[in-house]
Amino acid sequence: MRKFLAIVLCKLGRFAGRLVGKGSSLPGKLALKVCPDILSRVRLPEHIIAVTGSNGKTSTVEMIAAILRADGKNVIYNQEGSNQIEGVATLILTHATLGGTVRADVLLLESDERYARYSFRHFHPTEFVITNLYRDQLTRNGHPEWVYDAILPAIHPETELILNADDPLSSCFARGHEKVQWFGLDRCSIDLDAPSGAYHDGAYCPVCHAPMEYDYVHYNHIGAYRCAKCGHQKPATDCTATAVDLDRGVLTIDGAVTVDLAFRSIYNVYNILAAYAVCRRAGTAAETAAGVLSNYLLKNGRMQTFRLGSRRGTLLTSKHENSVAYDTNLRYIAASKEDCTVLVIVDAVSRKYFTSETSWLWDVDFGQLNAPHVKEVVLSGRYCNDLAERFSYTEVKNWRVQPDIAAAAAELKAAGDGALYVVTCFSDRDKLLSHVEKEA
Repeated sequence: MRKFLAIVLCKLGRFAGRLVGKGSSLPGKLALKVCPDILSRVRLPEHIIAVTGSNGKTSTVEMIAAILRADGKNVIYNQEGSNQIEGVATLILTHATLGGTVRADVLLLESDERYARYSFRHFHPTEFVITNLYRDQLTRNGHPEWVYDAILPAIHPETELILNADDPLSSCFARGHEKVQWFGLDRCSIDLDAPSGAYHDGAYCPVCHAPMEYDYVHYNHIGAYRCAKCGHQKPATDCTATAVDLDRGVLTIDGAVTVDLAFRSIYNVYNILAAYAVCRRAGTAAETAAGVLSNYLLKNGRMQTFRLGSRRGTLLTSKHENSVAYDTNLRYIAASKEDCTVLVIVDAVSRKYFTSETSWLWDVDFGQLNAPHVKEVVLSGRYCNDLAERFSYTEVKNWRVQPDIAAAAAELKAAGDGALYVVTCFSDRDKLLSHVEKEA
C-alpha cells in the first residue's frame, strides 16, 4: 500500500508542479517520506546508465539520450537536471505504472557526484560514466579527493565503469574493479607540455602521493600522466580520440569514425567521447552514434548562439566557482582568432550557498583575453567590481565596467556588428538571453 501511495503522490505532485513550472524534486521527496525504500520496490529497465563527475554531466547525458533514441530505444532521463535522490525518485515514479513498473528500454540518470551513494542505495547502474574530478564549488565540495570518497560507495561490483583515462584521480575508480571501459585522447596539436591553471590537482599521484609526471596535457592536469614510484599511469583506451582538429572542427574516434564539432572545445570532445563510449557498450552502431554527434547542438543551454542587433553572439556557460570551466571557455575565445567583444557576467556567485565569496575569480586565467582580436571586454553584474579588481591584475587593458546587464546589452547592440562572446554561469545566463534574439 505504501508503494502505491508513494507512486500516486509523486504523479500528482509532478502534474501539479508542471502547471506552475516547478516540481522536479519535491514530488520525489514526498514519495520518499511515504515509502523510504520505494526505489527498491519498483521494476526498472534492463539498462540503467548513470553519469556523474565535476563537469560535463548534463551535456553528456543529453547526447547519450539523443543517440539511444536515434537507435530506436525508449529512453527516460532527468532532462531538467534534478540530479539528487529526490529528483531521481521523481523521474522514476513519474514514469512508473501504478503497479511499479518503469516502461522504458533505458533509464538514464545524471547524478550529483556528492549524492550518488544515496541515489544508488537501492539499485545500481548497469553502466556508470564518470567524466572527471577536479576543484568545483569549494564551499560545497571541498577537495576533489573528498568527492572521490563520496562517489566510491555508489559503485557496485556488477556495474561497468566508463572512465576518463586521462584523469589521474577518477581513473582510480578502476582499482579493484573488474568491469572497466576507458575513453581518452591521444596526443594532439593543442596539447601543452605541462599542467596549466592556478592550481594543479594532478601534481601528486592520488595513489601514493609521489610527484606525478606528464608526457603531455590536454588542459589543466588532464592528459598522459605517470607515477615513477607506484606505476599509476594513463591506461590504454578502449574508445580513443585518435585525432582532434579544433580549427577545422573535426574529431576522429578510433582512427575511423569522424565527428564534426558544432562547438570546437576540448570539453566538448571529452563529452562526445564519453557519450560515444557508453552508447557503443549499449549496442549502438558506430555510424548511428557518429551521425547524431556530428554538428550536434546542445539543447540544455550550456552553449547557445544568438543575435544582438547586428552582432553574432555565442553564450559560453562557465560554472561559477569552477576555474577550470572558465579557463577552458576563455581558451576557446583566445583560439578563435576573430575580432570580437567579450562580456563577462557575474551576478550570482554561489547557486547553492549564496556566500558572496569571490576568491575563485583569482584562480581564473582572465589573462587569456589579452589577445589582439579581443577588442573590448565588458564586465557586468552584481560582482562587476570584484571582476574589475581581478582584471586590474592582468595584462588586459581594454576592459570597462557596466554593472547593469540590460544596459550592457543595449550598449553592445548599439555599438555595431561583429562577434560577441558572453561568459557567465547557467544561473545568470537568462539575465542576458532575455535581451537578445535566440537562434534556433
